[in-house]
Amino acid sequence: MNDADVSKQIQQMVKFIRQEAEEKANEISVSAEEEFNIEKLQLVEAEKKKIRQEYERKEKQVEVRKKIEYSMQLNASRLKVLQAQDDLVSSMKEAASKELLHSLLRLKEPAVLLRCRKDDLHLVNSALQSAKEEYAGKVNVHSPEIIVENIHLPPAPSHHDAHGLSCSGGVVLASRDGKIVFENTLDARLDVVFRKKLPEVPSINFVVLYFWHSSLLFISVS
Repeated sequence: MNDADVSKQIQQMVKFIRQEAEEKANEISVSAEEEFNIEKLQLVEAEKKKIRQEYERKEKQVEVRKKIEYSMQLNASRLKVLQAQDDLVSSMKEAASKELLHSLLRLKEPAVLLRCRKDDLHLVNSALQSAKEEYAGKVNVHSPEIIVENIHLPPAPSHHDAHGLSCSGGVVLASRDGKIVFENTLDARLDVVFRKKLPEVPSINFVVLYFWHSSLLFISVS
């Protein structure tokens, strides 16, 4: 084999080795790229998972915060309602006590009979003691005896029974013998105002009688 053949054979071997090296390098490059892509995908998925978990955590925190705020607002509203109810009950008791005191001062009797609506019994009973004590202090006498009768004033007006007897609230007090009666109801006060607004008619007399035990009212107006 001459030098030319040897040189040719060497070149072929070099070409073959280079080709194999290039193929091997390509394989390594492809494999490395695939591994990189897989690792990159895993990292991306891991970050996505972290982001989702963080979002869910914050979402839960927001939900918890909303529930806490709602609960606080609800409790505050309930407290306001309870306070308003307490204020209303207190004002109603105070108003009832004043009405009772006014009635007692008008009658000035040591013992009186009292009638009210059945629905107002609890309110009236709660105001009795303070009204009696205040009356005794103003008139400088012993506390009067107040007997709450089992006969009640008519109930509040209702559209279900528009023509029936009704009472808008208040009390009616009478002396023990029933001879002196003081009607301190809203209806009676409105009636007084109404009659004051009527034109005077001298030739007409209105006669109304009130018998305590029969619930018939007679008042003479000239």
